[in-house]
Amino acid sequence: MFFRNIVVFALPEIRSLDLETLETAFAEHALTPVGALAMQSRGFVPPLGGQGAFVQRLQHHLWFSLGAEDRLLPGAVVQREWQAKIAAQEQAKGHPLGKRARSQLKQDTLDELMPRAFIKLSRTNALIDAKAGIIAIDTGSLKSAEALVSKVREALGSFPALPLQTAQSPRTVLTQFLLGENLPADWQLGEECELTDPAEKGAVVKCLRHDLASDEVLAHLHTGKQVSRLEVLADGHVRCVIGEDLVLRKFKLLEGAVDGLESQSAESMEEELMARFALFSAELSGFFSAFAKAFGVENANVKG
Repeated sequence: MFFRNIVVFALPEIRSLDLETLETAFAEHALTPVGALAMQSRGFVPPLGGQGAFVQRLQHHLWFSLGAEDRLLPGAVVQREWQAKIAAQEQAKGHPLGKRARSQLKQDTLDELMPRAFIKLSRTNALIDAKAGIIAIDTGSLKSAEALVSKVREALGSFPALPLQTAQSPRTVLTQFLLGENLPADWQLGEECELTDPAEKGAVVKCLRHDLASDEVLAHLHTGKQVSRLEVLADGHVRCVIGEDLVLRKFKLLEGAVDGLESQSAESMEEELMARFALFSAELSGFFSAFAKAFGVENANVKG
C-alpha cells in the first residue's frame, strides 16, 4: 500500500475522531455498484479487500480506502451513434430536426450505450496520522484529494480537513534548500528540480538527472528564478519531489527502508499488506515531522 504521490491536509480536530466512528460511518457509505444509467459510483471499501473492516489501525495510524466505479464511454462513440440517429430520423421525416429533438436523441443514445459500457474499478488510499494531526492521500491531484475529503465529510457530517499553512512561502524554502541552506538533518538534494521565473508567464527550467549543486543550475537563481519543485532524499529512506503546492510526488521508500520488510515472511496477503502499512506509516511520520518543521507548517502537530 505504498503511496506514489501524496497530498496532505491538516486535521485540527483529530481528537474528535475514533476508530468506531469511522468504521460505522464508512460502512454506511460503502461503495455500491454503479447504476445502469449512472456514469460513476463512489464509496468506501475495505483496504484489505473482501468483507474486512473499513478502517485498519496500527497505533495512531488509520488506513482506509475510497473505491470508485466509472463507466468508460468515449465521447467519440456517443457522437457517432447520436449523429447516425439524427441522420436516420431526418431522412425518415424529410426535414432537419429541431434543437429539442436533437437533444432528446442524444439522451436516448446515452441511455442505450451506458449499460453496455465497460466499468473501470479503482481506489484511493488514505492514511490518518492522529499524532501528527494530518491525513495523507495517495494522489498527486489536489482535486482528487478534495473529492476524497468531501466523501469523508459526507459520511461523518463534519470533517475539517484544511490545506497545510506554512510560515514561509514554499518557493522560498525550496530555493533555500537548493542553495544548501536550512536543509533538515540527514536530508540531501536529489537530481531533479524545476526553476520558475516569478514574472507572469515567466520561463520554466526543468532539470532531470542533474547535479543540482552545480554552477550551471545555481546560475538560474542569480537571474531571479525560484525553485517550484525539488527532489530530496531524506535519511537514506525516502526520495520524493516536493512541489510549491506542497504535494509530495514520486514518493518512494528506498532500500534502507524496505530491507527489513523483504526479510519478513508473510503467511497471507493480508499480513503482507499490514506489514507494508506499518512500514510506510512509520516512514511517512518521520518524513513529515522534518518536512513540517522545515516549512513551518502551522496547523499540524509538528512535534508529533
